[in-house]
Amino acid sequence: MTEKSSKNSPHTFEFLIAGVPYKLRTNHDEFTVQELVEFINLKMEHFLRATKNGSFQNAAVLTAMNLAEELLFLKKRARKELERLEEKTLKISMDLENSKIQKL
Repeated sequence: MTEKSSKNSPHTFEFLIAGVPYKLRTNHDEFTVQELVEFINLKMEHFLRATKNGSFQNAAVLTAMNLAEELLFLKKRARKELERLEEKTLKISMDLENSKIQKL
């Protein structure tokens, strides 16, 4: 991966996804971009092997669908955890209010 940048502007990175060259302009640092590229390349390699004809387009769509599925699952899990924490916070708040009333 190569980087082209000036100090105060977003960085432009050049990299390969499944052997295809891309450029990305982002405020992310090189380490983050490299992590993303490696992650996508692993997914693409998996789906390129899984497709019958090794189609780049099919592998890209399957990669996108897989990532969307993971994202939606994580969002649902985070939403449930947030709801659980909100309920717990409300219960603690009510318990505190009740303890104040009982002390009066």
